[in-house]
Amino acid sequence: MSDTTAATPAESATTTPTGRFCWHELLTNDPEAAATFYGEVIGWGTGEWGEGETPYHLWMNQGMPIGGMMALPEHLASTGVPPHWLLYVSTPDADACAAKAESLGGTVLEMVDVDQVGRMAVLKDPLDAVFIAYQPSDVTPGHDELAQLGEFSWRELATTDWEAAWAFYSELFGWQEADRMDMGEAGIYQMFHRGAQPLGGFYNRPPEMPVSAWLNYVRVPDAFTAAKKVTELGGTVLNGPMEVPGGGFIAQCLDPQGAAFAVHSEPEDMGRG
Repeated sequence: MSDTTAATPAESATTTPTGRFCWHELLTNDPEAAATFYGEVIGWGTGEWGEGETPYHLWMNQGMPIGGMMALPEHLASTGVPPHWLLYVSTPDADACAAKAESLGGTVLEMVDVDQVGRMAVLKDPLDAVFIAYQPSDVTPGHDELAQLGEFSWRELATTDWEAAWAFYSELFGWQEADRMDMGEAGIYQMFHRGAQPLGGFYNRPPEMPVSAWLNYVRVPDAFTAAKKVTELGGTVLNGPMEVPGGGFIAQCLDPQGAAFAVHSEPEDMGRG
């Protein structure tokens, strides 16, 4: 995987950055159906990685791997965990990151080593959202530039106390505050960035949302077309498409297996893809 990042002052192209969203992984009960669905909605292809009892599929965007997919493990499915997306955040030291997360009130669920891939800390923040701190064996996937079509462009955390969540993540990964939006009855939406590009936002989840979780947005040519395709293919549009500040459009969705994701388009994307 290539790294086209414009490095921050504390980093070089050969160091592992702290706090980069570098991988996005779908755990699903039907990988074949999911591959067809996201191929139609987003335009991704798939590839295979490694060998073993549990196949691991790569999400390919214009020939580049940007994420992965695997069957939802039985030990999770048996406890009622539904299909979902996981996000990976890079760290130069997974063990140190896990220890720091614990000191900040988080929980270490598992430490995982994968040959030729790296070491991962599966973590739960103090308000119960799960994510992975990833120490890659080689070059860190992803980049810190503006997301292109088919790439993940935004991530937001719906939680029970956005200020407490922000205190945890900003201390753990060094993210910086960006603009803050007052959404009226829905409360505050706190945006954040790492380096030059905005990355996402934090907000208090509404009562009807059962768990705290990260939601990943993918940049598409047209959020309206993508949302229509979601419905046609058996998924659900939860919210939108709607305009957001800056002139873009978003739609929040469930795939046919129940995993939540979102799409995002900008005015200049219309007719592309």
